[in-house]
Amino acid sequence: MKADIEIAQDAKAEPIEKIAGKLGLSRDDLHFYGRYMAKVPLDVLKRFDDRPDGKLVLVTAITATKAGEGKTVTSIGLMQALGRLGVNVMGALREPSMGPVFGIKGGATGGGLSQVYPMWDIDLHFTGDIHAVTSAHNLLSAMVENSIAKGNHLRIDPTRVVWKKAIDMNCRELRDIVVGLGGRTAGGVPRESGFLITAASEISAILALATSIQDLRARLGRMVVAYDVEGRPVRAEQLNCVGAMTVLLKDALMPNLVQTLEGEPVFIHGFPFANIAHGNNSLLATRYALKLADVVVTEGGFAADLGAEKFFDIVCRKAGFRPDCAVIVASIRALKMHGGACLEDATSCERSDLSSLSRGFANLDKHIENVRKYGVPVVVAVNRFPTDHADEIALVREHCASLGIPCALSEVFARGGEGGRELAEAVMDVMRTTPSRFRPLYDAKMSIKDKIRTIATEIYGAKDVRYIGTAERDIRAIEAAKSNELPICVAKTQLSISDDPSLKGAPTGWTLTVKEVLLSAGAGFIVPLCGDIMLIPGLSSEPAAERIDITDEGRIIGLS
Repeated sequence: MKADIEIAQDAKAEPIEKIAGKLGLSRDDLHFYGRYMAKVPLDVLKRFDDRPDGKLVLVTAITATKAGEGKTVTSIGLMQALGRLGVNVMGALREPSMGPVFGIKGGATGGGLSQVYPMWDIDLHFTGDIHAVTSAHNLLSAMVENSIAKGNHLRIDPTRVVWKKAIDMNCRELRDIVVGLGGRTAGGVPRESGFLITAASEISAILALATSIQDLRARLGRMVVAYDVEGRPVRAEQLNCVGAMTVLLKDALMPNLVQTLEGEPVFIHGFPFANIAHGNNSLLATRYALKLADVVVTEGGFAADLGAEKFFDIVCRKAGFRPDCAVIVASIRALKMHGGACLEDATSCERSDLSSLSRGFANLDKHIENVRKYGVPVVVAVNRFPTDHADEIALVREHCASLGIPCALSEVFARGGEGGRELAEAVMDVMRTTPSRFRPLYDAKMSIKDKIRTIATEIYGAKDVRYIGTAERDIRAIEAAKSNELPICVAKTQLSISDDPSLKGAPTGWTLTVKEVLLSAGAGFIVPLCGDIMLIPGLSSEPAAERIDITDEGRIIGLS
């Protein structure tokens, strides 16, 4: 089979105005970014406010392993399969961050015959949304430093500046730095600082949750950037640069319209990571996709304990969404790794391994249980790989049947929409026959510690929570700022349901460790930092960047 980028480059895509026409949009309604990408202004989308909402399908997954689960390719393949069934379908997905694209993960635009187009532009600069957030973030950082250096009229405590710098790249060397060297005139006030990846910036979360330019401006103003010498929060609005930041972000607020390889329309908009932010595409993209289509497929980052939990408890709470179905993506080889198999054995095609597979069901079962806690019907999608054995597939089907959960084989990577027909039929059947009784997990008015404990024990399977470092002080500061009634957005490893990446399956009897608690007042949530989570990734020993190049003829190679 051809490489992903070769498949995309050889595809016969429609001009984006033709895709927009399927949604009732004209050429004059679009802001074009070349022939195949466009932004849709908010005043255009508001024309559809009075339409009834379509059905909403959330795609999530089991816990990530190096064997791969294939959540994005399954999401895109499901869109294409629904289109083949004659369903008026649309997708709503996140934008890829260039850090992971050049790191170990590669692109985030699907693969094989189930991709969004043009994948090379989407994976790289796209329409500049991430660059706009990086600029707005660093403008605010510069204004904080300038305020301290130029008289410090806000009486900011230089040791309690919580607003760091941002870059859309995996740079471990920038996690902890010292700024302000060279004397007060040349460098300002020396202090410790650091970088986070742009997708972890509170501004990226705000962009994904804002409902209008007015809401965007108000949220930016509420962000806490530091604390003064008396311990009171200093907010972005006090730096007098929120207007300038809003100008930088005005175009980024508009959803981006692209298409799948089979011509289904997709909004790709918003990019917060799910292990360190709330991990879902923009509220605006989902809201208006629901107005423009009968069925909308969206995707939460990483597994159901991260992106799905945050979609249910943060996004749906804010937007009033009521998901009609959740698809949990699993691969047999990833389940075998959760059952104790090593990567080589899990990906081997020589023999089946029913023993490891059976033990790995604990991880799948926990995610099914978690989604059911929200009252949302579940379908399990088995993303098929060439190494899968027939008896292994049969065992997964039998296990899901014993739980009363529909299970469908997905072959969308190799066969496109046709390979997702069984999954699409299962999803449509569930939405016809099983009503969603969606409800959030917890009451936002609970105490901060009670909300964290509820997520830890109910979703992660922990027995307790302990607070170390500055966590207790941070919670007191949030309570003093009267922001304690916000929902929780836990930052933790994506490699385990626990906060320890080495624990696979569905561990129990462990204690969640919270080392710091951040207030994202503009985004509207509280962020406990758990375990050894980092706010900016590092590159692997063999980064994907080493494989990417462009030929003399202008053809990109190595991007996947």
